[in-house]
Amino acid sequence: MDERPAGLEILLLKRSYVLPWSQFLFAETSDDEIHLAFTTHDVLVKGSGLSTLLVDFAAQRIARLRQPTRGDRFAQAGVCIREVSVVKIESRREDM
Repeated sequence: MDERPAGLEILLLKRSYVLPWSQFLFAETSDDEIHLAFTTHDVLVKGSGLSTLLVDFAAQRIARLRQPTRGDRFAQAGVCIREVSVVKIESRREDM
């Protein structure tokens, strides 16, 4: 049985996040960047060869995304992740 993970764990160098796949809205990509939109956060992944990951993100098959250390950034061939950032989406409220 092919079980999908309940969320995406994002391990940055100084902080970690778990974003539930139930809040996943969409993903868009080019070969050197993937943008993942969740209801509460935007995730931006930069590197090379990233367009091949779009199908896995869309099918919600990826359970963990790790930001590489400085030494790991240049050690990979094919798909290479150089940077991962997570930005909380702030809701804007208008004063009445």
